[in-house]
Amino acid sequence: MEKRLSAMTVRYEEIEKELEKEDVASDLKKLTSLSKERAELEKPVMQYRQYLQDVEQLKEAEELSGDADLEELAKAERKRLEEEMADLEASLTQELLPKDPNDSKNIIVEIRGAVGGDEANIFAGDLFRMYSKYAEKQGWKVQVLDFAEGAMGGYTLVSFMVKGENVYSKLKFESGAHRVQRVPKTEAMGRIHTSTATVLVMPEAEEVEVSINPSDLKIDTYRSQGAGGQNVNKTESAVRITHLPTGIVVSCQTEKAQLQNKEICMRMLRAKLLAFYQEKQDAERAEERKLKVGTGERSEKIRTYNYPQNRVTDHRIGFTIQKLDRVMEGELEEIIEALIHFDQRSKLEKEGHLGQ
Repeated sequence: MEKRLSAMTVRYEEIEKELEKEDVASDLKKLTSLSKERAELEKPVMQYRQYLQDVEQLKEAEELSGDADLEELAKAERKRLEEEMADLEASLTQELLPKDPNDSKNIIVEIRGAVGGDEANIFAGDLFRMYSKYAEKQGWKVQVLDFAEGAMGGYTLVSFMVKGENVYSKLKFESGAHRVQRVPKTEAMGRIHTSTATVLVMPEAEEVEVSINPSDLKIDTYRSQGAGGQNVNKTESAVRITHLPTGIVVSCQTEKAQLQNKEICMRMLRAKLLAFYQEKQDAERAEERKLKVGTGERSEKIRTYNYPQNRVTDHRIGFTIQKLDRVMEGELEEIIEALIHFDQRSKLEKEGHLGQ
């Protein structure tokens, strides 16, 4: 651990010297790359420097132990330093865990009504509202990319992009089947129904990350079906793109111009292809995250939202809170933090830092 931290410190100092050079300042690409690397190293390097400083101060405090007049002061200082060093060690251990390269990316989310008919679509709409409110609390921006409204409300499908700082790191564990237990608005007898909606979270992919051959694409245009004033059913502004090798289909009708909808479709397609190829090539990633979207069957649930008991349970980590009303208003932080901590603990155990 100390070897890695020492190497990171050396690299951090090299970058700082590089950033002072005139030729680097005039090279935007290199400047951006070095600045990003520096930002990633800054926290562990600063903590490591503080740790080394505490080690020296602890030695000084121990040397004062033999002085009767300063014994109490030295004892209090030793305790403070030991506690601070323990906290720094724990933090540095987490900082050195393997990083998900997608953590800092924006995301594309796809929510579908699954099992439960109209109620599943209504629940899909509730989940979209929940994530939108959470994004708002985080200072992120939400852009709807595509949607198909349900007959009784909600959505059979809604796709949207979330832009902001470290969006994927927070929401990457949301993929899977979400189950709701409640009395639907469509239920006349007051019986509790169980329905599901599926959520798929994908990191946004850059063009350089996914190569798409134009000859592999089938592009269709059609008339928008949603709200849009005179534009609706007047012009074929909506776009649907099929990637023939994989069969992946994306569509967008939210913009008035066909070119804009096509551009959004390509962003969605890149994200879906990146997820497709990563899942195919890296089985370990899928195993670690335990986040696969299946058919939306009730048995595949990752989380249950029980309205009668105001309860939310995440079944992957056995986490339950009696705050469903607040969760549906976008107060997801408690659940997200629990998932992140579980993931970090699993990585620590895998790295051999725990359970020894």
